[in-house]
Amino acid sequence: MKFTLDRQEKYNTLKVDEEKLDSTISPDLKSEFLTIQGQGIKNIIVDLSDVKYIDSSGLSAILVGNRVFTEAEGSFILSGVSDHAMKLIKISQLDGVLDILPTIEEAVDAVFMNELEQGLGSEED
Repeated sequence: MKFTLDRQEKYNTLKVDEEKLDSTISPDLKSEFLTIQGQGIKNIIVDLSDVKYIDSSGLSAILVGNRVFTEAEGSFILSGVSDHAMKLIKISQLDGVLDILPTIEEAVDAVFMNELEQGLGSEED
């Protein structure tokens, strides 16, 4: 699987540099999510702007990433989702489960908002 990983202090951006997110790539994406989260990264933005096609195994990989990062009390945000991929996400009724934002900039803002909310929540305890 071809991808680009941009590491920042509070989050990582994983840009999938493939046109298809299918059964040939999904296992690699799942293991990459586990590796990144295992390194102590809590927040990830997945840039799907180059991905034109996603099948059920691709959705499964995305759901694994979502579960891994949300269980770690972090953020898992999809950005740049194509029309085709969005249709599949909506048909699967995952648009209410996944955080999907149109641009990387909006996703970065959401990560920082989540960090602030969690910081405020821990101060109240």
